[in-house]
This record gives sequence, C-alpha cells and structure tokens, in this order.
Amino acid sequence: MARHLITSAIPYINGIKHLGNLVGSQLPADLYARYLRGRGNEVLFLCATDEHGTPAELAAAKAGKPVAEYCAEMHEVQAGIAEGFRLSFDHFGRSSSARNHALTQHFAGVLAEKGLIREVSETQMYSPTDGRYLPDRYIEGTCPNCGFDSARGDQCDNCTKQLDPVDLINPHSTISGATDLEMRETKHLYLCQSVMKAEIEAWIDSKTDWPVLTTSIAKKWLNDGDGLQDRGITRDLDWGIPVKKGDADWPGMEGKVFYVWFDAPIEYIACAQEWVDAGKGEDWARWWRTDKGAQDVTYTQFMGKDNVPFHTLTFPATILGSGEPWKLVDYIKSFNYLNYEGGQFSTSRGRGVFMDQALEVLPSDYWRWWLLSHAPESSDAEFTWENFQASVNKDLADVLGNFVSRVTKFCRSKFGEVVPEGGAHGAAEEALIAELSDRVRRYETLMDAMEVRKSAQELRAIWAAGNEYLQSAAPWAVFKEDPAQAAAIVRLSLNLIRLYAVLSAPFIPDTAAVLKEALKLDGLDWPGDLPEALSALSAGAEFSVPENLFRKITDEEREDWQKRFSGKRD
Repeated sequence: MARHLITSAIPYINGIKHLGNLVGSQLPADLYARYLRGRGNEVLFLCATDEHGTPAELAAAKAGKPVAEYCAEMHEVQAGIAEGFRLSFDHFGRSSSARNHALTQHFAGVLAEKGLIREVSETQMYSPTDGRYLPDRYIEGTCPNCGFDSARGDQCDNCTKQLDPVDLINPHSTISGATDLEMRETKHLYLCQSVMKAEIEAWIDSKTDWPVLTTSIAKKWLNDGDGLQDRGITRDLDWGIPVKKGDADWPGMEGKVFYVWFDAPIEYIACAQEWVDAGKGEDWARWWRTDKGAQDVTYTQFMGKDNVPFHTLTFPATILGSGEPWKLVDYIKSFNYLNYEGGQFSTSRGRGVFMDQALEVLPSDYWRWWLLSHAPESSDAEFTWENFQASVNKDLADVLGNFVSRVTKFCRSKFGEVVPEGGAHGAAEEALIAELSDRVRRYETLMDAMEVRKSAQELRAIWAAGNEYLQSAAPWAVFKEDPAQAAAIVRLSLNLIRLYAVLSAPFIPDTAAVLKEALKLDGLDWPGDLPEALSALSAGAEFSVPENLFRKITDEEREDWQKRFSGKRD
C-alpha cells in the first residue's frame, strides 16, 4: 500500500469560488484522491481557506463585519460547498489558524538565521484616497509587456510576466479607482530567492515527468529578464500573521504582517497539524518530515497555472532554504484556464457560474462529469451551456443512465429483482470481457498519470461498450426463444453495473453510491482480474431498480440558464 499526500491550491476567503477555480485545483485533486483510495492506497488529502491579505479585509469591510468574524463565516460556507461537490478532503483547514501562525514565524526565523532574509527600505504605492498602502494585486494598469489592460501590480494574468506596480502603464487603485497614487518609503523583508536560483533550478530540472505547463512557467520565471528575483514577504496590513522570528519580536517590523503568498503554502503543513488537532489523524510528521517517515510519501499538488510560480519557486525556496527535513513536492499537476461563454470566469469581476449557483441548478455529479471530462489540461477550455447540455444528455443520460435503467427494469420484469441463473458466456460475452480488460487497464494507466480528460474518455468508452453489447445481445428478443441465454446476458449486464459503480466513483461519487445501494454491495472493491470481477454478483443476489440516474436537460432549461447566468453575479 503506497502513501500519497495530495494538496490543492487553497482558495481565497473573499467569496464563493467559480467553476473555473473548482476544475483548476480542488476537483481534479479529489478525483485523484478518490482513485488512489479506491486502489487501496493510504491518502492524506488536504485543503484550506486562504484568509490573509487585503482581499479578506476588503470583503469583510464590504460585508460590514470584523475580518476575523467574516473569515470564520466564509470558511464554513466554503466547507459546505466543498461538501456539496463531494470534495473528499481529509481536512479543510484555515491559514489563519494558530498552527499556521507558529509555523510561518518558525520558517521566517530559520531563514533569517541562515541569511536568506534581508531588510529592504523601499518605496511603495500609497493611495491618499484610500488612506493605505496598496498591495500589488490592488493596483491595476496596462501591462508593459503584452498590453493587457487589467494587469495586476504583481503579475499579468494574460502573459504571466512578473511585474512591479511601477511597471504598469496608467496604474489605478482597484479599491476606489483612484489614480492619484504616490510612492512612499517603507521597510520590508525579502526572501533571498536569487541566491538559491541554482539549487531551485537543479531541483526543477530533476522533475523530468512534470507537465510541460508546469515546467515552462517555472523556467520562464527563473530565466526571463534578470532571472529569479528576491521576493518581498511582508506587507503593511492589519490582518495577517505578525512578523516574528519564531517566538521573538522582529525589531523594525512592528505592525507588519507576512505576505499572504509566504504563509499560504505553509498552511499545507499546518493543515496536517490541524488534522491531528481535530482528532482525525495521529501523526502529521510522517507525512511532512522526511526524518519521520515522509521519505516514503508521494506528494502531489494540484493548481491553476497562475499559482505555479509560487509553488515552484517561493515555497520550495522556503523549504530548501530552511535546511530542515521537510517533504518537497514530487509532482505538480497544473491546469490552464476555464473560460465562460466567450469570456473569462472572474471572482473579482463576478463573471460566470459560481459553485453555490451550480448546485442550485443540478446535483454535483452533473457538474463533476462535465468539468473533469473538459478539464483545461493542454490548453484553455470553455464552458458553454450548449456543450454542457449535450455532454450531460449524451454521456450521463443516454449512455450510463440508459444502460442501468434498461438492464435493471428488464430483469425485474422477467426474472424479478434477483440476479438470474442463466447459461454460460458465449463468443459475444468473451469478446466484451476481453475488450473491457484492455480498457480498464488503460483507464488505470491514464488515472495513474493524472490524464484527466483522457481518463474520462476511457471511462465513457467502457460505459459505451456495455450499451453496445446490450443492444447487440438483445435479451428482450432472446428471451422469447431462450430464457436461459437471456438470463446469462442479464447476469453479465448486472455485473457490468457493479463494475461501472467502482470505476465511476472517482468521477461521479453520488451516482456510484446509488448503484452500490441498488446492488446491495458491502463495498466497491477495485477490479483485479476482470472475468472474476464480472462474475462477482452471483445468481440469487438481490438488487433494487434505482431511480432514473440522470435526467436530460431540456432546451427550455438551457435557454433559461443562459439568460440567468449571463455573466454577472448578483
């Protein structure tokens, strides 16, 4: 039994996330975690809310609540929505936890002792209108590199170039829109990434199996322009982790907090400590400390491409720079963007379908299937209501749902709600079993490689193979002349439903649970030998006919949703 640590990029606390956020990190991470558990592996799947920085402060102010109270409430909201989408986190933590405070301050102290943090007096953008220093992400303007007119002060989302606010053309405050920005002097701490460039680059070069998207972004940041630069890790804010060296005060840094992108990845480790504190586990160190057993762990991170630079550079610099035996990531699965109806999803601009709205429209499995089967792996993908309707109706209703309905209802009408005795397999059955043996192994290979879209395509092909067999074997016609042969066809088809429940569980867990209950199964054991798996339901085993698994989306519904979600959240 292998051990796998899985983390997905932690979502910001400032509001409910959209479907693009979901498919870019949490959902494929859940798919992989469920698959690995299904194969009998030991898995620790962690996520949390990212609660520090200006986004939290502004969202709390807009809601008219103290920031700590707002964050606590939104954590519960996001946890509830994650449960609604059946995200199987072993723990869903909080970056504002006492554990993350202590661990972030610990790393800062250790890095300072090793000479990897320096103090810098600098000028930063200050907005007299807003009465505050503006964090980089709250300054927008035109990118000097590509001309994108909504580039942020830290990075252009269009070309991913790292920026400073002073680089922007016509910068303005995104809080108030003010353009009367001025530079004022302040003092901050910088992580000396530049002196670690060779070590980080060698580490990245050693990851020859990483997706091209991941390594290309990392190397672009390493080598573009002047190469890897030192990075500010403190901010002039009220809400965040106070700047300390471990337990000791940091002279000259009074009233400052750590930059959210320094403390947020550290929460992955702190989250495991919270997992133990919550009574869900017993030993967090065996997952995170290589001197405590974590050397045997495979650690995989899931994230959108905008998060790649901090996970391939800043967080590894923190871990490597500490010199302590922390577990480094083994594989980073990154995703491109999911766009919405010809434009971009955007939390800050309120554009697209958001996770709570999606669950109000349809159950989670409908969304899980579409998002995963259209995951933006090799390039950006686009959500359209027409495509969503077609995929749900064809894949879920016509292929999987139709097969289950036809088999169970026919069996009930001719043999009752029990698996019939029947005769032996013929040539058609043997051919089907041989085909599915190859397809199931191919499905496993693709899932092991985290090829999300290709895995979905293979799963659909496995469903379709059963439909094609059922249509060709036609037990309703055979029954008139040879009831025993019809019974054999039905028995194999019922076992196919059991197989589909097992294989489909990572993608559509609620549907798999319905099938498990209908077939009165104790568990969903992963198929080893396929002929054996397809005879697991023996003659006489009872079952019940499940309700219609998936309903089709009508043209009227689609048109209504297109109007209702035309691009702006209320």
